[in-house]
Amino acid sequence: MVTTQDKEYYADNGYAVVRGMFSPDECAAYRDHFMSLRAEGSKPGDMVADTQKSGDPLKSFPRMVHMHRWDDNSLKWVLDPRLEECLTAFLGTEPLAVQTMLYFKPAGARGQALHQDNFYLRAQPGTCMAAWMALDDCDEENGCMRIVPGSHEWPVLCTTEADTEASFTNVTVPLPEGMNAVPVTMKAGDVLFFNGSVVHGSYPNVSKDRFRRSLIGHYIESRAERVTEFDQPVLRMDGTAFEIEGVEEGGPCGVWVDHCGKSEIELVGQQAVSVGHE
Repeated sequence: MVTTQDKEYYADNGYAVVRGMFSPDECAAYRDHFMSLRAEGSKPGDMVADTQKSGDPLKSFPRMVHMHRWDDNSLKWVLDPRLEECLTAFLGTEPLAVQTMLYFKPAGARGQALHQDNFYLRAQPGTCMAAWMALDDCDEENGCMRIVPGSHEWPVLCTTEADTEASFTNVTVPLPEGMNAVPVTMKAGDVLFFNGSVVHGSYPNVSKDRFRRSLIGHYIESRAERVTEFDQPVLRMDGTAFEIEGVEEGGPCGVWVDHCGKSEIELVGQQAVSVGHE
């Protein structure tokens, strides 16, 4: 499924989309499954918006996390051989599964400010990787993913305050002037793979009646020795447990500085471990 061009694009940009990995029927089955689970009420680990507002549609459709710990369909998906094949091709090593998430993002829902996944997972050494599967067609109207190409080469950045009118989380990472996140349009069944240092996020869903549901798996490299306690137990792709040390404190983070008229990143201080990412 992963071509030489895909691997080259991933190496240069930190992300790649594998088109049509899951069929329309599979996507429909996942949509129905998770909508039914959501209609049943609260589930273990439900994550409501960090900064809820009156009338916020995310109150009715909070994101799910770690569904693979109690839902067989989620467990089968995060360990799917098709995902394993692509993850191995991009990582160059065996992936280890640590997390699942389901974002519903109904019409009117806020997006998520720019961030990096390894700020949350703290995989060490190396980084984490996301497999972000579109369950609905995603475009700029319903709040598709946006990515900063090449940011996979950056360290974890220090966070600043986000605009909670547009983001359900209250932290973000700043970008230098002239640098922007580009939209990644996808069809249902496409899977976006991206490095844990890649800066990404999304704008609000401004459509009248469209969801932007996505099923997400987070993985770490097999050489990793540590990951957050929140994301344990770690699983091999055959479903067996993989012993790894827990991380309870954050690591160093970077800030943008001007060096001879050029924006560069300088590592400073320590950043606390947090939870909640797209």
